Amino acid sequence: MTDTAPIITVTRTAPVFRSIDAAQARAFYVDWLGFEWVGEHRFHDAAPLYAFLRLGDFHLHLSEHHGDATPGSTTCVFVTGLRDWHAALLARPYANNRPGLQDQDWGLEMAVTDPCGNRLRFLDQSEMGA
Repeated sequence: MTDTAPIITVTRTAPVFRSIDAAQARAFYVDWLGFEWVGEHRFHDAAPLYAFLRLGDFHLHLSEHHGDATPGSTTCVFVTGLRDWHAALLARPYANNRPGLQDQDWGLEMAVTDPCGNRLRFLDQSEMGA
């Protein structure tokens, strides 16, 4: 038997989260969490926004297009330095989110929820057993 399946290399992933309000998304992702707003696209001035964000090596897309994603989704982001980043976030409060840290069997975890109900779970496995 000959394997004819192509061999690929995954170079990046980018979950797509539903977004409804670009100003709220910027305040949450850029102003509070420190994401870079890499770019955005609209088919015309009145069209829904599709935005490209990045936090380090983590890429995230936000879409206002109906049907692109479901509000209330979750993604897990593996990080290092979570304890220090958490302290920095608490020092610049965001009115609708005050995350805590939880020591889990799988590492130190912090969950935040964006204005559309999507959740990001940041997980620092270098903290396991700390």
